[in-house]
Amino acid sequence: MAAPLFSVNAHRYDPYRTFKFQIIIDGQVVAGMRKMGALKKTTEAVKWRSAGDPSHERVMPGGTTYEAITLEQGLTHDTVFEKWANLVNNIDGDGAISLKDFRKDIIVNVLNLQGNVAISYKVFRCWVSEYQSLPELDAGTMNAVGIQTVTLQHEGWQRDSSVTEPTES
Repeated sequence: MAAPLFSVNAHRYDPYRTFKFQIIIDGQVVAGMRKMGALKKTTEAVKWRSAGDPSHERVMPGGTTYEAITLEQGLTHDTVFEKWANLVNNIDGDGAISLKDFRKDIIVNVLNLQGNVAISYKVFRCWVSEYQSLPELDAGTMNAVGIQTVTLQHEGWQRDSSVTEPTES
């Protein structure tokens, strides 16, 4: 038998589902979240050879880059994406940006099936590099849902170790 994947809920063998999550921006849960891109980082491999051993190539870690995150929100009256995107470029035409407010730390919570926070990450110094306020509108699609999209550049993330596995019934 396989080793338990969960220390508190040893009876559980199924991993967490990807449809139960929440994004918190400025302390508020974002309404109507549909999808979030993966948290992904890549560390460059730096290859080098030593003068005393030119026949063997060595590899060491180089710089790390973080892939942008895309957030999708169902079209609602929640203006969090629009307000944030407008902080990055001033729509009044003078090109000024809010140097104080345009970067934000966000929280990503993975929830269990009971809706309790099971895993949490803090993503640092995010800012909106792309914003889509309206999707393509098409009168021929009766069942389509309108989606707003933001692409966030960021400077990494860290798992919140204070969030522990919740007891499930």
